[in-house]
Amino acid sequence: MDKDTLFSSFGKWLAPICTKSFTEKVKETNQDKYVKKFTTLSYLKLFLHAQIQQRDGLREIADDVLSKDFQKELGLKSISAAQLSRKHNQVDSALLEHVFMQLVLRIRQHTAPSMLRKDFKIIDSTTIGLCLQKYKWAEF
Repeated sequence: MDKDTLFSSFGKWLAPICTKSFTEKVKETNQDKYVKKFTTLSYLKLFLHAQIQQRDGLREIADDVLSKDFQKELGLKSISAAQLSRKHNQVDSALLEHVFMQLVLRIRQHTAPSMLRKDFKIIDSTTIGLCLQKYKWAEF
């Protein structure tokens, strides 16, 4: 068994996201109107990969693009942390909300209806470090 299955696993993570409807939404909103390389779809793939790999910052995310296989997937040769920050500020959050809502609908369609289940909830276990001198209550 091949132990290096990052990109096949990553492809399986991306499969439920309907890239066709996502790209249509991007065109509809003119999100990539003047973009040459770092498209919104590449942004989505890169940040999903960063989430899966639990990257701590933009520099670590930019370092991931140094992988040749990942460069092919994204259509990028390199990227800087500053470019990631600018793109992150430019992306319309409604596009990401659209992806999320599509995934929620797909999950609801594939699960058996239950009278007990009323809401779909997400639990985030992200840890945020705080300065203990300023936030004395933050000690854990």
